[in-house]
Amino acid sequence: MLRSATRHQSVFFLILRRMRTPLILLVASMAISVLGLTLMPGVGEDGQPRRLGFFEAFYFVSYTATTIGFGEIPHAFSPQQRLWVIFTIYLSVVGWTYTLGSLIGLLSDRNLRQAIALERFARAVRHLHEPFYLVCGYGETGRLICRALDQMGRRAVVVEIDETRVAEIDLHAHRADIPAVAADAGRPEILQLAGLIHRDCAGVIALTNDDQTNLAIAIAARLLAPQIPALCRAERREVAANMASFGTRHIINPFERFGETLGLALRTPSAWMLLRWLTGFRYSRQTTGSTPPRGRWIVCGHGRFAAGLIDVMDDEALEITIIDPDPPDEIDHRWVVGDATGELALLRAGVREADGIIAGTNSDLDNLSIVVTARELNPALFVIVRQNRYANRDLFTVLNAEISVVPSEVIANECLSILATPLFLPFKRAVRAADEAWCALQLERLTRLMGEERPEIWGVKIVRDEAQALARWLDEGREVRVGELLRSPADRRTPLACAVLYLQRADGETLPMPADDTLLRRGDQLLLASAADCRQALELTLANDHTLTYLMTGEEISGGRLWRILAGKRKGLAAARS
Repeated sequence: MLRSATRHQSVFFLILRRMRTPLILLVASMAISVLGLTLMPGVGEDGQPRRLGFFEAFYFVSYTATTIGFGEIPHAFSPQQRLWVIFTIYLSVVGWTYTLGSLIGLLSDRNLRQAIALERFARAVRHLHEPFYLVCGYGETGRLICRALDQMGRRAVVVEIDETRVAEIDLHAHRADIPAVAADAGRPEILQLAGLIHRDCAGVIALTNDDQTNLAIAIAARLLAPQIPALCRAERREVAANMASFGTRHIINPFERFGETLGLALRTPSAWMLLRWLTGFRYSRQTTGSTPPRGRWIVCGHGRFAAGLIDVMDDEALEITIIDPDPPDEIDHRWVVGDATGELALLRAGVREADGIIAGTNSDLDNLSIVVTARELNPALFVIVRQNRYANRDLFTVLNAEISVVPSEVIANECLSILATPLFLPFKRAVRAADEAWCALQLERLTRLMGEERPEIWGVKIVRDEAQALARWLDEGREVRVGELLRSPADRRTPLACAVLYLQRADGETLPMPADDTLLRRGDQLLLASAADCRQALELTLANDHTLTYLMTGEEISGGRLWRILAGKRKGLAAARS
């Protein structure tokens, strides 16, 4: 409250400082006009000399200076008074013109508009009475995050240094208003105004394109609000290490994340395909060459993106040729100096004999050109292409590369996995640590159960607030197994197209892909994958006592309208079978 009052006073005093001279001139001109009018001799109605009083003079000068013009009061003026009124009119015109000009200039002043915008923004944040996420940076990644949060029914507050991007927020169709301000998110006072220490702040997401700003946000979040999670983007390893030293919980480097994914695809292809399917990337299990081949690779561009991939490929002992116009002093790989968009450089790199190519420059147009040229020379190439701008997705979709790496999507998917389904990260770690046979078995089982379309990933905790019926059933000492729970409420003999991917006990025990006979306990957290329309059926089982009783015992208990509808469906299914 004290900080808010101070900022409000700073705006007020800024206005007073800028308007000090015009206001002094206006007040002085009014005072001189009133005083002179009281001193000018006049003639009353009876012909006797009479001067105006201060109130009468002030009243007359007020409506004269504001161009209202009622007339001469309380009687006709003498020539001396009229001469002074002429002086008063021109003096007031000068005073008002200067004052209004200064006011217009003040309203267009950048500092004042910024101060007013900050005050309005801080007021909007203070009036939030529901959990929200503080999103620092509204580039492509920030836009994806805010859109996803809005669809999930969660509020966001945005701090973005670019005024143009802030103005774009109002152009997007969000369900709820997003308080936003154009300011430097690296300043602690801005973060506090944006709600960093607000009681309803659920997390901080640092997505600016400057690693030092993201580091400043991570440090401020750790020191000012250590109890809330911070998700920070970092493209340089030294910055990520600095963040980690401050205890930042989630550090996201899109290039390292994809490097880990490529390493997984080379070591454990089934694990890569399983995670690729669950996270919504194109899944082509029946297509030959759908996993990165272990053979000869060409890497075009030697920036931060390619450097991470080269380290991974070195660990897998792959043969690599790099095309780049600026080789380092010490070269550890075969290097072709040149422009990879040209046919000559690709031929010198051995594109006709290569198994895969990585177009990893920081230019989308160059990457598109590289892929098109390389495919003309070798149509069988496995293509990994870097898409720098999400706005170019239509071009890359037509390109139909085996893997398109969009840094903004990598970061957004990682952030949303942490925010929406926190158990998905430990599940990913469990899959990465598993062997090829186990991953292949789980991939086959899940796709047979749910089909090859990406399933919906969601989580539930067995407590009264989220699974009322199931929690009450377990509290009464009765047993429920995973396989018993995942059955259709319309017919308990029919399994749902749903699976438990990960189970975490209240005591910390974890079970990846728990078996159907696994007993559930009060306080368990479940990570679930379900086909379309199955989530609603399972949520009904978790919340409705009648439905759960039917699944566990086969006993039908009469209840409300929904239960009668389900009972009618079961009778129809039974009649159809008979």
